[in-house]
Amino acid sequence: MPYLESLRVFVRVVELGSITAGGRDLRLTPAVASNRIKELERRLDVRLFNRTTRKLSPTEVGREFYHHAREVVQKLEDAEAAASTFSSQPHGSVQISAPLGIGKRIIAPLIPEFVDEYPDVTVRMRLSDRKIDLLEDNLDVAFFVGRPPDSDLKMRKIMDTPRLLCAAPDYLEQHGTPQVPEDLRRHNCLLLRYPRSPEWFWTLRTPEGNLRMDVSGSYDSDDGDVLTNWALAGRGIVNKPRFEVAEHLERRRLVEILPQTPPEPALFGCLYPHRRFQDSKVRLLIEFILKRCRESLPDAR
Repeated sequence: MPYLESLRVFVRVVELGSITAGGRDLRLTPAVASNRIKELERRLDVRLFNRTTRKLSPTEVGREFYHHAREVVQKLEDAEAAASTFSSQPHGSVQISAPLGIGKRIIAPLIPEFVDEYPDVTVRMRLSDRKIDLLEDNLDVAFFVGRPPDSDLKMRKIMDTPRLLCAAPDYLEQHGTPQVPEDLRRHNCLLLRYPRSPEWFWTLRTPEGNLRMDVSGSYDSDDGDVLTNWALAGRGIVNKPRFEVAEHLERRRLVEILPQTPPEPALFGCLYPHRRFQDSKVRLLIEFILKRCRESLPDAR
């Protein structure tokens, strides 16, 4: 088993690019992760990494070994998942990711309830509004809001989440309230942007059909909560899922604009590799989150 654990560490270090990151991903200190790599190199009598003060990269032997080691680790995880289907009590860890807004407000509060029901399961959750790669990041499930990427991954739809445009009363008092979609062109629109992000236009629903509006502004961020805070500070108009700003709307800290032509609803769902769904703990978590979300967010309000 120590050898297999060293293989796990080696695979994650290659994929994440550093011993510290690889160790952290497996909940190991940098010292322990480094020792696992050294033990592996001693056993194989080869150098697996080229090390400099700034960079860690696999050697030619390391790159070749990685492909075989990853296959071994993958088969081991598949075997563990297959065995777990026969267990009356699922156990092990489930790694999930979610966007910041829906992760903090909807999914994270449900995790303790799931763990109470299945105490032998550990849930490891990452929150980010950036695009993620399930396979590279070694995730079991990725929740998302918006347009799912084209991939070979399986998708489960949870619901369509209504979106709306809103701004602070101070902003509207100073700059005016848009009356028609075309008015957005002269307003400061707060955009969710990150490398390879597609959000440089908003799609609004009109009686004539969907209308694509090219929008721009002085601010963008890869964190949806930052955009909300900027909107609250009177810095511009934001396009948000209704559930994320419902409290601010109720307290009149934000005001809905153009309600007759709201943004296109966003798909709320999850992605997962097909083989991971065979793992009972992964399947149970997906079904649990899906059921609770549909109960607590019947209309995503």
